[in-house]
Amino acid sequence: MTKSSPTIKIIPLGGLHEIGKNTCVFECEDEIILLDAGLAFPTDGMHGVNIVLPDMTYLRENRHKIKGMIVTHGHEDHIGGIAFHLKQLEIPVIYGPRLAMAMLEGKLEEAGVRDRTELRSVRPRDMVRLGSHFVVEFIRNTHSIADSFTVALHTPAGIIIHTGDFKFDHTPVDGEHFDIQRLAEHGEKGVLCLISDSTNSEIPGHTPSERSVYPNLARVFSEAKGRLLVTTFASSVHRINMILELAKLQNRVVGVVGRSMLNLIAHARNLGYIKCEDNLLQPLQAIRNLPDEKVLILTTGSQGEPMSAMTRISKGEHQHIKIRPGDTVVFSANPIPGNTIAVVNTIDRLMMQGANVIYGREKGLHVSGHGCQEDQKLMIALTKPKFFLPVHGEHRMLIKHSQTAQSTGIPAENMVIIQNGDVVEVSPEAIRVAGKVPSGVELVDMSRTGIVSDRVLKERQQMAEEGTIVIAAAVDWQGKLMMKPEIHVRGVVTSIERSLLQKWVQERMEQVLSDRWSSFAQFVNGEPVEVDWAGVQVQLERELQRAIRRELQCQPSIILLMQTPDEPAAKAVDGRRRRRTTAQVAAS
Repeated sequence: MTKSSPTIKIIPLGGLHEIGKNTCVFECEDEIILLDAGLAFPTDGMHGVNIVLPDMTYLRENRHKIKGMIVTHGHEDHIGGIAFHLKQLEIPVIYGPRLAMAMLEGKLEEAGVRDRTELRSVRPRDMVRLGSHFVVEFIRNTHSIADSFTVALHTPAGIIIHTGDFKFDHTPVDGEHFDIQRLAEHGEKGVLCLISDSTNSEIPGHTPSERSVYPNLARVFSEAKGRLLVTTFASSVHRINMILELAKLQNRVVGVVGRSMLNLIAHARNLGYIKCEDNLLQPLQAIRNLPDEKVLILTTGSQGEPMSAMTRISKGEHQHIKIRPGDTVVFSANPIPGNTIAVVNTIDRLMMQGANVIYGREKGLHVSGHGCQEDQKLMIALTKPKFFLPVHGEHRMLIKHSQTAQSTGIPAENMVIIQNGDVVEVSPEAIRVAGKVPSGVELVDMSRTGIVSDRVLKERQQMAEEGTIVIAAAVDWQGKLMMKPEIHVRGVVTSIERSLLQKWVQERMEQVLSDRWSSFAQFVNGEPVEVDWAGVQVQLERELQRAIRRELQCQPSIILLMQTPDEPAAKAVDGRRRRRTTAQVAAS
């Protein structure tokens, strides 16, 4: 009998048909390893939600199989969910680059879960074993954050390469070149499957080097006559390094604003990825009295985030920084899709206060950290994979990346376009979608329980979009209203006067109570002795919801505050009478 070929399951839980929350499961027999565990940020309709995570049901159900995690780099969409997951899962060990591990350690300590895993830093070309089926090799790549890796998974089925986020930067700011040689060596030996970043698959050509931003920043900085305020991604270590270098050359001291920016600079300096003299960085209080032309303020908020430093500065709400006429504000970042309106509003507010704002793709102040079509072709040419799996992108990006792969000679039948939760089985002979696991989202707010259920989110959306009507009423044991109900309307557009609405609600409640009271009350000798008050409330809310929807042509959230009476005196007497009657019947 022929032994069946070894099979590896690849299960992305996030990062497909979207940008963010990148999380991937690799499974072989009874062992699971994770690659990254990121987060995404809420859309406008997710009221009160702070963070969006992938649905981790599959991992919770298979937690006993988890052998460890691999981290490719330190961006939030790759490590931001780990602290939340460790509250539910035991991950024995997490391997990753030094910078990402330093950032992650602070996150885990803040969340109170540092003792639930072991963090181990790795260097380029390090190899680590996870379980009995996986050996992970870390291959240096280049991206918009320092200390980033592509990984080669050595499995029983063959070598699977996951690119992580990448571009081919041949003049890296930190001198850490993409280890193209190692990719080519794997390609010569044979790569079973390439899992590759699709973010810029729609853009022809190569992604420019991070170094190409330097002369454009230098020109803008030299033209600024007053204070310089510069905002970029807090995780863009290379960009921050260049900004600090230019500040020194132009005799400016730097004040850093924003917790994430401060944390990252501290970690990057400790690890040698940012090199600057101590006196270049000064607290805001120290630079307040310096001449404007000697000051550069580095802030978070390049994406118009509501609570970020630059957004608060633009609104005049920052405690220490106010815009002055003559300030130059530089946006060294392009808006992520979905953030454009927030960024434009921030720019408008800054200009209204007299700032000269420098922004826009044509200024050359930002380059992507993701490879374009020619970078993606080079990755395929180096690794020569038998099978291909595009990831990390919206659906059109995955489709375009697959077309690029086909143009390099990979047959269409040797690749699959998948969604979050799809179970991809890859063996030496084939790649196929073999099933699906839960793949929704888990929404996190800052409440004690954390996870926002679908029901709660729908209620929040309904209240935000349609408003709320609160009705307070008292019902007696006879199913009668004890007084006129009180009504409070919030956020509901209606031409009906409140007194008329109150009368109409009262009539509707009285009708429901009259028609349905016998369904909820138990009677003895014509007197009610037991009432299903919860049932009464549900019925009233349901009928009021239907009636209000019909009359007002909208669907506000209905909150019924129903006061019920104390137990009637007759109930205890009737109860004793019933017990005696029951005993007499039993005796007879």
